[in-house]
Amino acid sequence: MEIRVLKYFLAVAHEGSITAAANVLHLTQPTLTRQLQDLEYELKQKLFIRGKHNITLTNEGMLLKDRAEEIIEMVNKTKSDILSSGEDVKGNIYIGCGETEAMKYVAKVIKEVQDSYPNITFHIHSGNAEEVMERLDKKLLDFGVLIQPVDITKYNNITLPTTDTWGVLMRKDSPLAKYKSVKLENFKGLPLITSRRVVKKSQNNDYSNWFQGQFETFNIVATYNLIYNAALLVKSGIGYAIALDKLADTSSESELCFRPFEPKLEAKLDVVWNKFQVRSTAANLFLQKLKEKFGK
Repeated sequence: MEIRVLKYFLAVAHEGSITAAANVLHLTQPTLTRQLQDLEYELKQKLFIRGKHNITLTNEGMLLKDRAEEIIEMVNKTKSDILSSGEDVKGNIYIGCGETEAMKYVAKVIKEVQDSYPNITFHIHSGNAEEVMERLDKKLLDFGVLIQPVDITKYNNITLPTTDTWGVLMRKDSPLAKYKSVKLENFKGLPLITSRRVVKKSQNNDYSNWFQGQFETFNIVATYNLIYNAALLVKSGIGYAIALDKLADTSSESELCFRPFEPKLEAKLDVVWNKFQVRSTAANLFLQKLKEKFGK
């Protein structure tokens, strides 16, 4: 498979039409059709279902789309890394992170780097720990910011000088809102909304210990990936979201409030990177700034 043909395939997948894709690519429709037919012949799979007015992907086409996007992203990143050399440092740095206020520490380092090297561009990918680590492992990210609990032994890391606080996001008119903090016994029978990552990794860590090994016995009515949608569920009265502080709007104008766990439960945060990945000049410069700022 050629990179050029993969780009043609992605254009058709995104546009949903060979005619529209041909216009975007500045190709004739017969030329683009022939390239796609050659790709299907090479892979011995039907990639498209052709309708009267649009084109959809088969299951094999969906798989190729996902892989092709990763391949093109890696090609672009590799090109950027190679170009990022010499005295005039330039290029792209890719950082994945979960939802955490601790990103402000990373943001300060980004600002310092860009003040000295304005030709370096930072790309932030937001996602949960599994998504960030998957992209790290595929070399699509240079760095990740991970919230504990998560196993980071296969990475190098710098622990940030801060922690996030676990607690409960709730409506201000809920019964628990009258308390300044929430104890384990307060959860009995309540509908809980919790992170899918925490559900999967709720064994043998501080989180599990706080719940005294009873986490799976509680009334979990929904799980979430990122906190924005969880906050909408809470607003709708579906349940109480177990979450980190300072991520959802709990201002005086908001319907929501946050109450920390008692005893207090905090999550450490780490900037991680692959142990054996060859980094660009720009990424090495950023890493050096991180080490100067936070040690190790």
